[in-house]
This record gives sequence, structure tokens and C-alpha cells, in this order.
Amino acid sequence: MASVSGICSSSSSFKPKHFTARSSPSSALTPSFRVDSLTFPARPKLADRILTFTPSVAREVSADLSKNDLFPQKKGLEKDPGALWRRYVDWLYQHKELGLFLDVSRIGFTDEFMEEMEPKFQEAFRAMQELEKGAIANPDEGRMVGHYWLRNYKLAPNQFLRSQINNALDAVCKFAEDVVSSKIKPPSSPEGRFTHILSVGIGGSALGPQFVAEALAPDNPPLKIRFIDNTDPAGIDHQIAQLGPELASTLVIVISKSGGTPETRNGLLEVQKAFREAGLDFAKQGVAITQEKSLLDNTARIEGWLARFPMFDWVGGRTSEMSAVGLLPAALQGIDVREMLAGAALMDEANRTTVVRNNPAALLALCWYWASDGVGSKDMVVLPYKDSLLLFSRYLQQLVMESLGKEFDLDGNRVNQGLTVYGNKGSTDQHAYIQQLREGVHNFFATFIEVLRDRPPGHDWELEPGVTCGDYLFGMLQGTRSALYANDRESITVTVQEVTPRSVGAMIALYERAVGIYASLVKINAYHQPGVEAGKKAAGEVLALQKRVLAVLNEASCKEPVEPLTLDEVADRCHAPEDIEMIYKIIAHMAANDRALIAEGSCGSPRSIKVFLGECNVDDLYA
Repeated sequence: MASVSGICSSSSSFKPKHFTARSSPSSALTPSFRVDSLTFPARPKLADRILTFTPSVAREVSADLSKNDLFPQKKGLEKDPGALWRRYVDWLYQHKELGLFLDVSRIGFTDEFMEEMEPKFQEAFRAMQELEKGAIANPDEGRMVGHYWLRNYKLAPNQFLRSQINNALDAVCKFAEDVVSSKIKPPSSPEGRFTHILSVGIGGSALGPQFVAEALAPDNPPLKIRFIDNTDPAGIDHQIAQLGPELASTLVIVISKSGGTPETRNGLLEVQKAFREAGLDFAKQGVAITQEKSLLDNTARIEGWLARFPMFDWVGGRTSEMSAVGLLPAALQGIDVREMLAGAALMDEANRTTVVRNNPAALLALCWYWASDGVGSKDMVVLPYKDSLLLFSRYLQQLVMESLGKEFDLDGNRVNQGLTVYGNKGSTDQHAYIQQLREGVHNFFATFIEVLRDRPPGHDWELEPGVTCGDYLFGMLQGTRSALYANDRESITVTVQEVTPRSVGAMIALYERAVGIYASLVKINAYHQPGVEAGKKAAGEVLALQKRVLAVLNEASCKEPVEPLTLDEVADRCHAPEDIEMIYKIIAHMAANDRALIAEGSCGSPRSIKVFLGECNVDDLYA
């Protein structure tokens, strides 16, 4: 039987200790997505409705934001080895207790730039202090932003919230320990215990748990984890097929803050169907993580699911890894979640200093601002030189891009801010896109993630005299960093001693705070996502149009003889001639999945086709 001693074994107080600063002295869910209730005006075109999102009040700002007074003319990068060494020593940040280093010496910001940015940073620090005290930091949605409270409950602004945080953490740890120890077991598994987790969620409900699982899960975890993180039928089928008979010993965790996320709802319905076909009782193996009284919460309560855990209104999906969203899957895999929280709390404390040089998150934000001219003019390429950190760049994609990619600033000016993130692991990058980074379009800055410990103590060996496999990886990282800088490509390096729950928690906290500070520097709301909501609404409109197309085709297919229709006829009978292109795409998709028949012509020549359903659904005729 797997040991549970490491799951939540740290001291119950994961209070931040004093840190050492820089080294330098200087089914039932169906109603949640009611596409049938959406209505279509005759105009404008569907494509235009999808692409248009304009607040009632907006002001244009200067078209050329890159001509900022802070960047009158950037000097060339320092290349003298002696001067570079002094710059490295002067700017190296070290957090001794976390074993974390931050090297910003290969970003070319100047002392003058630092001096001019100082007022902006002090304003950002004040905003962050108010945020942690419970101010409405997400004004568009009228919400507090409290993910920092999750790793130091004493920061929460009232006793009710402090109790919520503590109770949720205790419940997660207790449930995980009971599952791993087989105190809680599946009803019909020959194994007599849960062996797998199937996590159903998307976006922030998946990317964090996926990253942590890849980074920290032991080679033989007490429960192995799989993810359904999309509404792709083939992907869902693959995950269920891979479980096979072990579906009977699989704990299904369904994660959705609102309880109505369409992709998550679809995944749940598909999994429930698989359980029915296998003769299994889903409720006995289902766990919900959602807001209290959401549709998912009510469904789980009414159906008697195995357990329910809360998501809080003041925690966004992309910053939810330290909530039940990330902690429950991690704890079930045998990961010490209190150590993750402790690492995050220590990093949070380090990031509260108002001295920029001593604040690692502020240093990151400073580098981002300098490298991208404060307007996202360059991409951030994230290169973790450790296989277990492969998914860190995907995790940061959402954290950074969903937070910073905003059309309007807090004053209503149209600014189209953002910072593009992509990456790969080292040294795979050497054989993928380092060629372009070194010699191609200069539209990026790099972030190297370095891990000093190659293998556990006593497990290393030399491939040749004096050189280990890890030495090659180290050499590739340092060589790539040097080669890029020699060609005026700037970079940041984040170094940790080893990949542990504490260091992973610290890295998550570091980037969460850097995003918040950078958002303050450029005066945007980092905590909402109107573009995502616009996409969801547009998807609903497409599916509502599809329902109308089906109704028209069904009526024509019920005639004697069957009446195949041209695209123009379908569009006219849907009262949507302006949406003919989308109607064509709907019909092509249905035909590819044997849900519509092409009587004449081909989809490659849209005006030639005539289409019908192939069978008449009389019930739908009179619905």
C-alpha cells in the first residue's frame, strides 16, 4: 500500500519565514449551455458579430506606443566580459531558503531606465498591497483577487474567508489520505482501491494540474492521472479507452468554477456515458470542484457524488493551482501540497518588498517592460532545461497571455496590450527553433529555466572522463544563452536547485506576482478575460444557427419526395442569408460525420451542393 505520509506532511503552518534577499550587497448539466435560447437578428453578419467587441466608452491612444519616452534610443548590449561579470554579480537575485536565483544581467536595461520606472513600480506595489488587503482588484467584474491568501490564510481580510481557506485545505488533505490509504474505495473494483484519476476540466482547471503532475508526480504514484481537457470526441475516446477495465477503479474529478463550462460539461457527459455502458455507478466515483451552489455543485449534491470541494469567487482559473483545483489532484498523486504552499508563501513574502532590486517578481516585470517596450513588441520564449518542466511554458501561456492580452486599459483607452509566450524544453530547442532565435527575426526575448540538480544524489555517472549526461544539458543551456546574447538576443535565467514541491510552488507564485505587477505598470485589468467570454458567446451563436439549419433540413427531408436543398435555400429558410458561409461550414461538418447527405455536388464547390438529412425525424417537426 502506498504511503500517505508525504501528501500533506509539512507543518500545518506554512507561514512564510524570513527570506534572504539578493546576493549582491547592492446530463443534469445540460441547461448550463442553452444554445436553443439564443436569438439571431437579421443583421449584422454572424462573422461580424463574432469579431466585434466594443465597450460603450473607449478612447484611442497614440498608434505608436513603442515611441515611449522611457526608450528614447536603446544602447547596444554590454559585451565586455569584465563589465558583464560585474553586471551579473550586481543584479543576481538569490533566495537562499528556496534555492532560487534570478539572473537579469542579460537584459539591457539602464540605470536611467530604472530611475524613470521607479514611480511606476511604487504605484504598482501600492496596488498590490491593496489587492492583498481585499480591495476590488477586478473592477470589471466587481471582484476581489485573493489567490495569495490561499498560501497564507492570515492575509484574508476577514475570519469567514480565513476559515473557508483552512477548511478547504484540510478537507483536500483528509480526502486524499483516505483515498490513497483505501479508506475510501470504489464500489466495484477488483483492485479494492482507486488506481487512477480522470480529471475533466479546461484552461486554468487543467493547465496547472497538468504542469504539476508532469513536474512532481513520482514515477509510481499511488494514483496515476489522465486529463480530458477539450471537447474533442476522439481525444475523449482515447482517454477512456486507455483506462479500459480500470475505469472501475478511476476517480473522476470534474472541475468548473461556474459549473457551466461547455467543454467540461461535454467531457462529463461523455464520461458518464462510458460509466453507464460499463455498468458502473458514476456518482460513487465522481468528485466536483466548483463554486458553491453552481449547477455542477447542485448536480453533484443531488446525485450523491463521492465528494465536493469549493472554488472561490475571488480566485480566477489561471491562478487556481493553489486551491482545491490543483491541490486535490496533486495530493492524490502523493505530492506534498503543503510544501507547494510553503514555497509559494515564501516567494510571496519576497515579492512584498518595495525595493525593486530585491523583489524578484518586480525584476521580471522590469525586464518584460524593457524588452517589449512596454507594449508587447517582443515575444517571451520560455526554455526550461528539464524534461519535468516541459509544460511550464504552456502553463505560463495562459497565465501571462490571458492576464495581459487586453484591448482596453483601466481608463478605457484602446491599447491592445499583451505579451506572447511560447516555448519548448532544452535541449530539444537546439533541434527545433534556436536557429531562428539566433539568426532570424529579432522579435523575442528568452527565459531560461535552469535546474542545478541533475539526478538524486548517488545516481550520477560519467559518460566520459569528467563529463556526465547532465553536464551536456548544462553546456547546451549556457552555450545557447551565450550564443543568443552574442547576437544581441536578450534573456532572463531563473535557476532552482532542484524540482521539488517547494520550488514549483515558488515558481508559480513568482510568475503570478510578476504578471500582477506588469499589469499595474501598463494600467490594465489582469484578472478578467472579456475576449474569452466573447468567444464563448460566438460559439453559442454558431450552435444556435446549427439548430435552425437542422430544423430546415429535417422539414425538407420529411417531404414526399425528399427535397434536397441548395445552400441558398437553406440560408433563406433560416432567415439568415447573410450567414451563408457559416451555414456551409455547418453542413460540411455534418456531412463529414454522416449527419447530413450531399445529394448533388461536392463540398469543394459550395454552390453546387444539394443537401438533406437522409431520414425524417417526425418528433422534431412538431416540437
